Amino acid sequence: MSKSKKIIYWIATVWLALGMASTGIVQLLKLKAETAFVLDLGFPVYILTLLGIWKLLGVIAVLIPKMPLLKEWAYAGFFFIMTGALYSHLATGKSMDQVFGATLLLVLTVVSWCLRPADRKLSVEPIT
Repeated sequence: MSKSKKIIYWIATVWLALGMASTGIVQLLKLKAETAFVLDLGFPVYILTLLGIWKLLGVIAVLIPKMPLLKEWAYAGFFFIMTGALYSHLATGKSMDQVFGATLLLVLTVVSWCLRPADRKLSVEPIT
């Protein structure tokens, strides 16, 4: 892996981890603005606990060394959470500034996943 790809990977991964951790904590704390926002999207408040826990566990999985299968699950979870958030925002007519966060985290998820080093990838044996 080239040095520039490795740098881009780590920048994307650190920003992804910070974004997911900060939003996960806000969701677990059920801050007033976050609670109002999730209700406005049409979801029950208890979804915040589930999303917050998933995000924090995903951050741990993406950042720890080894465990490539766990990383695949974490990246998939981030992808599903953020595409769901993006769709929910768009379906309820949210403005572009409200859609930006979900879009940014989705892009960071894809960039981090695509550029992850070989030791963070799931090794699949070819079928012969």
